[in-house]
Amino acid sequence: MNELTRAMNYLSQQQNTLFIGQSVEVAGTAMRNTLLEVPTDKLLELPVEEDFQAGISIGMALSGLVPVSIFPRWNFLLLATNQIVNHLDKLKELTQLDAPGKVIIRTGIGSENPLHPGPQHTGDFTDAFKLMCPHLNVVRLDTKEMIFAEYKRAYERTDGVSSILIEWSDKYND
Repeated sequence: MNELTRAMNYLSQQQNTLFIGQSVEVAGTAMRNTLLEVPTDKLLELPVEEDFQAGISIGMALSGLVPVSIFPRWNFLLLATNQIVNHLDKLKELTQLDAPGKVIIRTGIGSENPLHPGPQHTGDFTDAFKLMCPHLNVVRLDTKEMIFAEYKRAYERTDGVSSILIEWSDKYND
């Protein structure tokens, strides 16, 4: 969890970032614990409305912000597939801009310990999204050494490529 907190703190120090999603301002998921040091004016709590959240994120990116759009589990992010596959992945082509802005999507593979929440909460759709979104940077963060480096890389990109960074929720307890 330390590397995730470090990465979120780094992102929060950037003037143009905003964290949006479910459980960013209020408790509800383990991801919230990595945002405790992020200033509250950088947090925008949204209702459970994933497609809407992805659309807002794209609009923010087009306006010059870098949203860190948080979907606590892959299974929830599936409800935003329309916006991600049909719009975010094709943003350069749709806007005809070299760097139309970017979104950092943060999601996780649901934890199975200490309690298995069921198959609708533990999916890993990394490979499918790599196939569906050839213009996005889709990275599963398999080691703690990858975490900070990948979040920093996602933010510092100048090519307008958005990122989906996938965390292992079971590792939050390590």
